[in-house]
Amino acid sequence: MNQVVMRYPRKERPVMSRAARMPAAAEDVAQDHFIERDGEIFAGFHLIVDLWNGRGFDDQDLLEGTLRRMVEVAGATLLHIHLHRFSPNGGISGVAVLAESHISVHTWPERGYAAFDVFMCGDARPHEAIAVLRHAFEPDTLRVEEFRRGRDATAEGAQT
Repeated sequence: MNQVVMRYPRKERPVMSRAARMPAAAEDVAQDHFIERDGEIFAGFHLIVDLWNGRGFDDQDLLEGTLRRMVEVAGATLLHIHLHRFSPNGGISGVAVLAESHISVHTWPERGYAAFDVFMCGDARPHEAIAVLRHAFEPDTLRVEEFRRGRDATAEGAQT
């Protein structure tokens, strides 16, 4: 996968207030919910999940229950769920807003396809939510791509 990191030339950098440039207090950093794993510090795991040839991609109650169960097994904190059904194909788009970030969904029942984004920071366990998807929708194919969001732009592999 190609990664592109944009860096501003010095004179074009966004202007930040003095407070924004000051180092964070130790207690603020401890509360930021970044993750330290395998020698890296990053904001969180973002899982891109594709499901093909499953069942229930047009069932709003099933989708809402599945989102709630995903949040529960991941140990996350649900703030709000919003789902919208499209006509005439019955596709559904929505989001579960979490204290730790979000889970979003977009379904195309006419194509037998559903796309989920599962992004969580802190102590949440987003990988555990994948089994919930497999159980709820019984897809023929389930593919997961993992990204570590908020990695240091100077980390190996970053491009300027």
